[in-house]
Amino acid sequence: MLVFVLAASAATDNITPGRSIRDGEALVSSDETFELGFFSSPVNSTTRYLGIWYKVSPETVVWIANREAPLLDHFGVLNVTKEGSIILQDKKTGIIWSSNRTRTAENPVLQLLDSGNLVVKDGNDSGSANLLWQSFDYPCNTLLPGMKLGKSFITGMNWSLSSWKGLNDPAPGRFSALIEPEGFPQLVVRNGSAIFYRGGSWNGERFTGTPDLKQVESFNLFKFTFELNKNEVYYRGEPYPSLISRLVVNQSGFLRRLVRTKQSQSWIEIYFAPLDECDHYAVCGPYASCSTNNCACLDGFEPKYPTEWDHSKWSGGCVRKTELACQNSVFTKYNGLKLPDTSNSSFDASMSLKECQEKCSKNCSCIAYANSDIRNGGNGCLLWFGDLIDMRIYPDGGQDLYVRMANSTLGHLVASKNLSKNKIVAIIVIAVILVGLILGGLIFFLRWKKLRKQAEGGKDDMELPVFDLSTIVKATDNFSDDNKLGQGGFGPVYKGTLPEGQEIAVKRLSKSSGQGLEEFKNEVGLIAKLQHRNLVRLLGCSIPGDEKMLIYEYMPNKSLDYFIFDQTKSELLDWRRRMHIIDGIARGLLYLHQDSRLRIIHRDLKPAMCY
Repeated sequence: MLVFVLAASAATDNITPGRSIRDGEALVSSDETFELGFFSSPVNSTTRYLGIWYKVSPETVVWIANREAPLLDHFGVLNVTKEGSIILQDKKTGIIWSSNRTRTAENPVLQLLDSGNLVVKDGNDSGSANLLWQSFDYPCNTLLPGMKLGKSFITGMNWSLSSWKGLNDPAPGRFSALIEPEGFPQLVVRNGSAIFYRGGSWNGERFTGTPDLKQVESFNLFKFTFELNKNEVYYRGEPYPSLISRLVVNQSGFLRRLVRTKQSQSWIEIYFAPLDECDHYAVCGPYASCSTNNCACLDGFEPKYPTEWDHSKWSGGCVRKTELACQNSVFTKYNGLKLPDTSNSSFDASMSLKECQEKCSKNCSCIAYANSDIRNGGNGCLLWFGDLIDMRIYPDGGQDLYVRMANSTLGHLVASKNLSKNKIVAIIVIAVILVGLILGGLIFFLRWKKLRKQAEGGKDDMELPVFDLSTIVKATDNFSDDNKLGQGGFGPVYKGTLPEGQEIAVKRLSKSSGQGLEEFKNEVGLIAKLQHRNLVRLLGCSIPGDEKMLIYEYMPNKSLDYFIFDQTKSELLDWRRRMHIIDGIARGLLYLHQDSRLRIIHRDLKPAMCY
C-alpha cells in the first residue's frame, strides 16, 4: 500500500536551479499522464521515496530515485544544481541521492516528459539526443514505452529491470529482467545469478519463447522493436496514443505486461511469464523438450538417468542413443519449438537456411542450426555449439530446429550385407543359448532373493528405503516440539534434516491406530508405487518395534491454506497463479483416479493437503 500527499498548487512539468520540489509538491507531465513527487511505502510508514507514477493510477509507481535510501521524514527536497546535477536531500542528513552527469550545462532544466522520462537538459539545446541525464537509463522494476532493455557496447550501460524486494519494499529484490548479450542476445529473468525464466532470442517478430504475443500483436495496438548492431542491443516498445502500457518484473520474478486507458478504472494483464512449469529454465535438462508440464527426449535421445526420469525428475536431461560421428551425420528437423538457449551460439543475419546448413556441416562442433529471423519465409543463420537446453513445444508459433544426428542406419545396412547365412544362424543359436542361461540365472537369483527376504522379514519386505530409528531421532532432534509441523488424526508431523543435508517431513503414526505391521507394509508398498510430479514423494519409512513412521520429502513453501486464508499472503496468488495451482491439483487427482496402475480415491482433499 502506498500513500501519497500532494499539495494543491499549480502543476508544472519542470524546475530550474533556484526552484525546488518539496514533500507535498509535484511535477506533472504536460499531458498529465505522469506525476513526480514523494510517497510512503508501506502505509502509515515514515519512510518516504521520490518517485514517478501514473496520475490516473497513483498507486502504480514506475520509477524511484532513492529506492535504496529512503527518507525518514517529510522534509525531503529535490533540486537541480547550476551544473545540471539532481540532488535529493533531507533536513538532517543532507544528500540522500544524486544523479551523475557526463557534462555541464549553461542553463539546466529538470523536466518530466509525457513519456514518463525524467530528464536534465540544457535549456539552450532543444535536441533530445543531447540530454545530460535521463531516468530511462536507470530503470527500476518497470519498462515503459520508449525505454530500452539491453546494453550499450560503447559505454557499457546496462538497461535492465530489477524487482522490488517485497510488496511494500521498493529496494532492489532478487530478480532482474535483462537482455543477455552473450552469443545471440536473448531475454532472461535471473534469480540472483541463476536464470529463472528465458524468453528466448528475437526472431524478427517476437521473442521465440513468447508465442502468446502473436495474438496481442494481431490487434495492431502495440509495436515492439529489437535492435542489434555494433554499438548496442536493445528491446523497446513503442507508445500507442490511446493506451497506457507497462512491462513489470514483480517480487516473485514474474514478467507482466499490463494495459489500460486513461478513462478505465483498472489494469488488464495481457501477458504473463513464466506461465507454467515448462517456462521455468532448463526444467527438462539438455536435449529434451517440455509440453503440458511433461518432458520428453528428442528423437534419437534417451534419459541420462532413467530411474529419476521415470519419477518426473527431468533436470538430468537426455543423451544420444548413438554416438555422433562428424563425417557420418545428418540433420533432423524438429517443428514448433522454443529455440534452445543461445548463449553458446553464433549468428549471421545475411545467410540463407541452406548456407546455414552447409556452414554447420563443415564444423564438427556445430550441434544444430535454425533461421534467426522468421519473417518473409525465414532468413539469417543461428548455430549452436553446446548442449541444447530449455526447449518447449508450442501448438502454434514455434520454430524449426535442425539437430545433428548420427547416420547409424547406413552403417547397419552395410554390416548386414557382409554376414553369410551360416554366420547368421550361428549368431542366432549362440544368442538363444545365452538368453536361456541369463533367464535361468535370473529366475534362480530372484527366487533366492525372495526366500532371503522372507527369512529376514520386517523391513526387507519394503520396496523403498527403510530408515533406522536413530537416524530419524537425530534428524528431528529427538522429535523436538520446535520441529513439529502439525498434528492430524494419524499423529504428529515433524521436520527433520538427514546427515547429507536433505530436509524431510516425518509422519509419526499414532500407536492407537490399530493397524498391524503387515497392513502397514502393504499400505506403504502401495503408496510407494504412486509417483507423480504433483504428488508429495514418499522417501521411505521406519518401523522399529511398535513405531510406524512415514518419511516424505519436505515442502518448504507450506500448504495452500497458509496463503489463501491470510489477507496479506493471499495477495501473492493472482488468478493466473491460482489457475496454475488448480491445474496441478487436478493433474494429481487425475493420476490417482485414472492414470495410475492403482486406482486411489482421495476423500480428504482440502487446502491443508496441497503444497
